[in-house]
Amino acid sequence: MSEAKFRAIIRYFVHDLPASKIADLSDISRPTINKILLKLRIRMAQVCEDSSPLSGEIEVDESYFGARRVRGKRGRGASGKTIVFGLLERQGKVYTEIVPDASKKQLQAAIRGKASLDSIIHSDGWRGYNGLVDVGYEKHLRVHHGKNEFARGNCPINGIESFWSSAKRRLAKFNGVPRQTFHLHLKECEFRFNHRAENLYDRILTLLRENPL
Repeated sequence: MSEAKFRAIIRYFVHDLPASKIADLSDISRPTINKILLKLRIRMAQVCEDSSPLSGEIEVDESYFGARRVRGKRGRGASGKTIVFGLLERQGKVYTEIVPDASKKQLQAAIRGKASLDSIIHSDGWRGYNGLVDVGYEKHLRVHHGKNEFARGNCPINGIESFWSSAKRRLAKFNGVPRQTFHLHLKECEFRFNHRAENLYDRILTLLRENPL
């Protein structure tokens, strides 16, 4: 494949075109395009996982991804959903990871693994966030959605909730993401968000120069 054609594929990817459209425009087979995009997403995921801990004012929240719904089960504990936990550094980056459940043990481990102890943690009233002060986070502010309290002073968590909404809208256009590659698609959303102020095409080319496919 020529360098010009490869760069064109990267540009199509940056514009968020589906693999089928990229294959048509580049005149490259769909399986080959799929392999290239898979490798790109793996590189993006590596960058996200290697990022430094977040600090400052951090919003934390968990969300549920997946189309399947079971009658009578919504929100936390919704059956058939993939549970994703996220931390958003205000005016900065976001970090996401898939968790098996929204328990206190899981959420505290995720927060301690990615947020510096001097951070100001903003969360909702979910009991999974209880005890953060006990593990070293002295500044933990909460907003209780169940009491129609969507913001308390400077303590909203609508930044991370906005990220969840945009990620779900973006992933919905794929008409279902296979469970085995969901993590990579999620990390792509994270990467795109974290480099939103940059030229994404140039950023990806730099990434590939540092670590070729």
